[in-house]
Amino acid sequence: MAVAALCINVCAATAAQAVPLAAVAQDQCTASTRIDQPVAALDLMQSGLAWGITRGEGVTVAVVDSGVNVKNPHLARAVSGGINLVGDGTDASGFTDSYGHGTAIAGQIAARETDGSGVVGLAPETRILSVRVFAGTGSNQVDAGYGPSAERLAEGIRWAADHGAQIINVSMSTTVDEPSLHAAVTYAQGVGSLVVASSGNRDSTLAVEEDDADGSRYPAADPAVLGVAATDEDGIVTEESIHGSHVAVSALGQNVLTTSAAGGDCVYASDAPATSFATGYVSAAAALVAAAHPDETPQQWAYRLKATAVRPIADQRNDSSGWGVVQPYEAIALIPGAGIEGPSSPFGDAVTDEDLGASVEPVRIVNEEQPDAEALRIGGVISVGALVLLAIAGALGVFLVRYRARVNPATRREGRGLYNDGAPPRT
Repeated sequence: MAVAALCINVCAATAAQAVPLAAVAQDQCTASTRIDQPVAALDLMQSGLAWGITRGEGVTVAVVDSGVNVKNPHLARAVSGGINLVGDGTDASGFTDSYGHGTAIAGQIAARETDGSGVVGLAPETRILSVRVFAGTGSNQVDAGYGPSAERLAEGIRWAADHGAQIINVSMSTTVDEPSLHAAVTYAQGVGSLVVASSGNRDSTLAVEEDDADGSRYPAADPAVLGVAATDEDGIVTEESIHGSHVAVSALGQNVLTTSAAGGDCVYASDAPATSFATGYVSAAAALVAAAHPDETPQQWAYRLKATAVRPIADQRNDSSGWGVVQPYEAIALIPGAGIEGPSSPFGDAVTDEDLGASVEPVRIVNEEQPDAEALRIGGVISVGALVLLAIAGALGVFLVRYRARVNPATRREGRGLYNDGAPPRT
């Protein structure tokens, strides 16, 4: 996967103007850039249906990353607090982002609408905590101790959990099962936080150490974490994502229209899917689920997302896409209970309306048979020695290919889904 330059401070800002998506070039991602087309990923992820129930109000999502630039108008009202754990002498609140990665993720989750721009987050009424745990991945930053580290990532997860984040986004990974990371995510789950983490990218240009082999990445592989792979525009997990048993679900990770640290709009990961951005969307989906079901546990939120994800065969996961592509509305509307095919349930066999804690009309959850299902079964785990890899899973670029894959619950075929209730068998 070719890695494009970050869209930061490319050229001087002028008066803000809306830019047609087809006309955007990489050097246009400045403070003045406004892309006036809608975020196509929102249609793919059922935003219209989900927003009829909740837009994420009352939920806080921590972005444990490179910081968040709160001067971006999409994020000025979205960020409620933060901390800088890097110790590089910059803003103590974590409200600066010279690298750009954290600002992009925050926008996917919670960007507010602004005039002249189509950018909006999937959970646009959530609050963001900016937990800055690295400054960049350049050799000077790494040598100075300001690059990604497992210890600081663990510290950031704990801080986020202690400061009320129901969802903690970690768009980073390492090949090593660090005890400090395991302890941090276990602690977070214990106080009511769900950690959502990227499964890792094949490309390691932005890694501290290189390792592009399949196999578990952490913290995604921890039992308390929801690990995320990235799909392309057709909903297929490609070879760019690391495959392994740590993949729980997948989401769109390519051509992501979101916020830029320069202060405007930008499109990232144009060359290939990136798990950083897939993780951002799954964190937003988890925030919608948490808002609709505030009395449930992190394990139950994660189960909803896994059980209702779109996959070729209802009772089977695989190492490329996990349990499938997340569908937030169906995760919200799921009535847990006996007869649901898929992951093990943390709910009891019988769940009452009172237990659910949300006024959601029950729906029949079904899966669409995918013509490219075989592409989801890309297998193989290559054994390698453990190398420390703390990868910032995202390539930044500009260009948008319209989504050719659409998920429309109203047109799905009956009898092809999660409930083992006498529906015709799959052939």
